[in-house]
This record gives sequence, C-alpha cells and structure tokens, in this order.
Amino acid sequence: MYAIVDIETTGGGGAARITEIAVFRHDGARIVEFFHSLINPEIYIPPFITRLTGIDNEMVKDAPTFYDVQDAVRAMTRDAWFVAHNAKFDYGFIKREFGAIDEYFQRDLLCTVQLSRKIFPGLKSYSLGNLCQSLEILIENRHRAHGDAEATVRLFEKLLLHDRQNLIPINLYQ
Repeated sequence: MYAIVDIETTGGGGAARITEIAVFRHDGARIVEFFHSLINPEIYIPPFITRLTGIDNEMVKDAPTFYDVQDAVRAMTRDAWFVAHNAKFDYGFIKREFGAIDEYFQRDLLCTVQLSRKIFPGLKSYSLGNLCQSLEILIENRHRAHGDAEATVRLFEKLLLHDRQNLIPINLYQ
C-alpha cells in the first residue's frame, strides 16, 4: 500500500502549521481510499500563503484542527509507504503535528522528486508543475492539497509503470 499525501501550510518555517491535507491510499494499481480536509492551523495564515493557495483565515476558522483529524491521517498512512512530492516536507509537518500530541509518527518514505530523477532522467525541472507538464499530467487546483495529491497519484502511477530498475518497493506492506 501507498499513502500519497499532500499538505498546504502557513509557511515553511519552524512555527508553521498545516492548513489542508489530502491522502490517497493506493494499492499499486488503483486508489482504494481517500481523505481530504481543511485544517484550522490555530495560527494566522499570511497573505502571501493565501495568494498562493487560496486558503484564508476565514476558510479555516471552523475547520477541524489536526487533533480532530489525527485518527483519519493515522489510519490512511498505517502499513503504507508515505509517498509525496518532496516527501520530507510533508512528512516533517505531519510528524511534528503528531509530536505536538505526544505521539511518535513513523512511516517509510518514497519521494516522487527523487524517483522521477532516476526513472525520468534528463528533464529540465522536477517541480511538480513542470514534471506534470513534461509527462502530460493534468493538475487541477494547483497549490491545493487535493489537486496536488491527485496529480502526485498520476505521477506515481507513471513512475510505477516505467520503473525498470525496481526502485519502488512493492511488497513491504502487502
């Protein structure tokens, strides 16, 4: 199983928090489950983040906190590879949110940036937008968790299809 994840945040710094999360649970052939939620970060969302994501303070004021969605996130990622585009970023935020509720969160990571560099060498850019353009993957709702996670699912499926070097583990959790 693979848990393909994307989050949006209040920024990249140490005090930043999650504002949106999407997780697609994938069995290597198809999506088997999906979770998505806005998250009340309990801190101010700066205007430059609102301009990038479209997520503002008003949108999240009545949204669940990470604490409220922790069970869903834990269940969706349990016994699965944690897959994301720039996986350490998304994983780091989620791990920190679990740490804030005194829970150790540990998942094995697969980064679609690193995999793309090996499976599709020689491309000009490995950003999600440019990579999807190169591979003719449509991204709807760019810089939103659902849209970026869905594009990462399509990218991951192409990576699985073209993985001639067997870089993507397929049996660890099956």
